[in-house]
Amino acid sequence: MTDTSRAARLGALVFLLRPTYVLTEVVTAAGTTGGYSFVSDTVSKLGEVGCTDGYCSARHEVMNGSFMAYGVALAGGALLMARPLGPWVTGLLVVSGASSYATGLAPLDQDATLHAMAATPLFVAQPLALMLLGHRLRHDRPQLAKALLATGLVTAAGAVGFVLSGEDGRMAGALERLALWPVLGGLAAFAWGHRRRR
Repeated sequence: MTDTSRAARLGALVFLLRPTYVLTEVVTAAGTTGGYSFVSDTVSKLGEVGCTDGYCSARHEVMNGSFMAYGVALAGGALLMARPLGPWVTGLLVVSGASSYATGLAPLDQDATLHAMAATPLFVAQPLALMLLGHRLRHDRPQLAKALLATGLVTAAGAVGFVLSGEDGRMAGALERLALWPVLGGLAAFAWGHRRRR
C-alpha cells in the first residue's frame, strides 16, 4: 500500500476535528434567552440576529461564524483528501461546504428564502457523498463502507423528515440534527485511516 500523502493526512486531521462543531451549537444555545430546545428548535434559530420579547440568541455570531468556518473546513478537507475520496465525493463535499458557508452569511430571520436557498444543497449533497463514499470503499474497507452507506441513508431520511415537518415541527430540531450530525462522525471515521503515514 502506498504512503498516505501529506495533503491527505492534513485533510484527515481537518475531518477529525470537525465534530467539534457540535460544541458551537451547545455554546450558542447556552447563551439564548427565552428557551431553546435541541429537539424542537432548528439550528438556524441559533443564528438569528434579531431578538423578540420571547427569544434572543445573544451568541448568534458564534453560530453563523461556525457555519462559515466549518463549511470552509469541509470543503478544504475534501480537496486535500480528493485522491482517496474520489472526484464525485470530493465535489459533493465542496458543494456542502460552500452551502454551509453561505448559510452563515444569510441568517434565517434576515431573509428566510435566501437562507433556505443557501442551506438546501447541504442537505442533498452530504447524504449522497456518504453513500457514494461507502460504495467506493466496498472492497477495500467493507465494514466502513457499510457504516457509511447506513449513515448516508439515515441522514437522507433525517433531511426528508426535516423538510416534511417544516421549521415549526415539534421534532424539527431533532430531525435536522439527524441530517447533519452523523456526517461529522462518518467523515471522521473515514479520515481515521488516513491520519498518519502507513
